[in-house]
Amino acid sequence: MNAIALSVLLMLALSLSRVPVVLALVIASVVGGLQAGLSMDAIISAFNDGLGEGAPVALALATLGAFAVMLSRTGIAHRLSVGVVGHLDRNDQSPRYSTKVIFTLYIALILAGFASGTIIPVHIAYIPILVPPLLVVMNHLRLDRRAVACVITFSLSVMYVTAPIGYGNVFLNDILMANINAAGQSLGFSIERDLPPRAMLIPVAGLCVGLLFALFVTYKQPKTYQDRPIQGNDDQERPVDLKRWQLAGIGIALVASLAVQLWSGSMVLGGLAGFALLSACGFIDWNEQDNVFTQGIRLMAFVGFIMLAASGFAGVMKATGEIPLLVQYASGLIGGSKSLAAIMMLLVGLLVTMGIGSSFSTVPIIAAIYVPLCISFGFSPMATTALIGTAAALGDAGSPASDSTLGSTAGLNADGQHDHIRDTVVPTFIHFSIPLIAFGWLAAMVL
Repeated sequence: MNAIALSVLLMLALSLSRVPVVLALVIASVVGGLQAGLSMDAIISAFNDGLGEGAPVALALATLGAFAVMLSRTGIAHRLSVGVVGHLDRNDQSPRYSTKVIFTLYIALILAGFASGTIIPVHIAYIPILVPPLLVVMNHLRLDRRAVACVITFSLSVMYVTAPIGYGNVFLNDILMANINAAGQSLGFSIERDLPPRAMLIPVAGLCVGLLFALFVTYKQPKTYQDRPIQGNDDQERPVDLKRWQLAGIGIALVASLAVQLWSGSMVLGGLAGFALLSACGFIDWNEQDNVFTQGIRLMAFVGFIMLAASGFAGVMKATGEIPLLVQYASGLIGGSKSLAAIMMLLVGLLVTMGIGSSFSTVPIIAAIYVPLCISFGFSPMATTALIGTAAALGDAGSPASDSTLGSTAGLNADGQHDHIRDTVVPTFIHFSIPLIAFGWLAAMVL
């Protein structure tokens, strides 16, 4: 069996069996490496090399977690949630009114996700700050958090594959177009900058269909949760009497965190700037600084360690050299069928991205193989772009190691009532990865 397919399937099976995702990634890395004929020394070396690529993101998430806990210590999060719940209690309690509030919340989360990938490119950094204060509101509305996970993941995924702004510019132009043109240069094949956004419109329709099905069918029924404090921050429920200058300080800290991040390009510096300014406002005693920072690291440690392990896993996958062999094996099953070729390329892309956890990292791996394959089957430039873009995006919406799914879990599990695999990964895979296969195949056939 191909080492890539074996390792990804093993990782998914272990994760679904409630084996911790980090351990599942490590075990799958070793098994896949051994299957490919690598020695243990080579596997460890490749895994360690991959870890280095994930270290900056893990450090950034730790500092943002510290900023989020410090922000909750100000009491502003509690005041926000209590204010919204109080507003709900004072108003009409009919199902129609509750539905209106729920969809207002959905729209707000979608717009925040859209902004985080485009005009304010902070990606998942906003989630541990925005979502935990809203958990009490969601509990009051008896909102199924699996639906919220689908909303957040949708908002993070849809913009970078369609809008050439922020992260979308990086994915569509710097990665997708650049790698397709590099792979097709010797074959006289190239695409223009305006083509990738248009090519991805049909696949993105699959994301929209999946989201609507999740909200109106699968997770429509109410679900009950307990009101619990954010993990590691049991003091957040105490009332805090904020002075005007402290409220102003909170606003300045939020703006400064974003400004420093945009100016420096570093989420680490942005999180530290926000933490330092809130600390200067006197919300906690000076001797509590280390404790709050440690609580923040604990809040985001789950995400950080999984992303580190996923980087190591990706390093081993690349070291096996079996991704081209996987494509060749799939090609042998295709025969002369253009339709079957599209399906097989999408499924191989799904396997690769599910393991790596990043569509951005998948494109350079598959483009060099897929472009000649698409040309040989007579796919148009737009169909080729849609196939490669969709194949890369497939696993991003349903991988245990994807920053989109990990970001959703980081916010929704702040009180310990949301399971990463069963409440985020499985719902997003069903409602996004499966429709993406169908609509990606349709795009390849009609474009």
